[in-house]
Amino acid sequence: MIVQSKAARDTFALGEKIGQEAKAGQVICLYGDLGVGKTVFTQGLAKGLGIEEAIQSPTFTIVREYEEGRIPFYHFDVYRIGDIEEMDEIGYEDYVYGDGVCLIEWANLIQEILPDHYMRIEIRKDLEKGFDYRDIEIKEI
Repeated sequence: MIVQSKAARDTFALGEKIGQEAKAGQVICLYGDLGVGKTVFTQGLAKGLGIEEAIQSPTFTIVREYEEGRIPFYHFDVYRIGDIEEMDEIGYEDYVYGDGVCLIEWANLIQEILPDHYMRIEIRKDLEKGFDYRDIEIKEI
């Protein structure tokens, strides 16, 4: 399925809808270049989970945990991962196979350790349609 986003508020709203429908144990993998709206989508997803705390990118910590929503939310940003073994050091499998929702930004960098089933969301700019326009492709893997 491809969803068209004409503004950041559309990307946020899609994330919020997916967050409202998310279930414990679900893994969501985000793909897309810098600046396409992965953080905006993540903020919407957190709101959909009932999280009021400000969502920040965990670029330097790799993972941030949010426990205040209806189910735990684990937000990964693996952009700066140097070696896949770093994921073992932070307890990656405990999160991914745990009772919360995991969202992984830059999931392509750890493709070999992703679970068998996850939601793949790719956000792409289309500058011919406008600076804020995005195609957001959603697939169940």
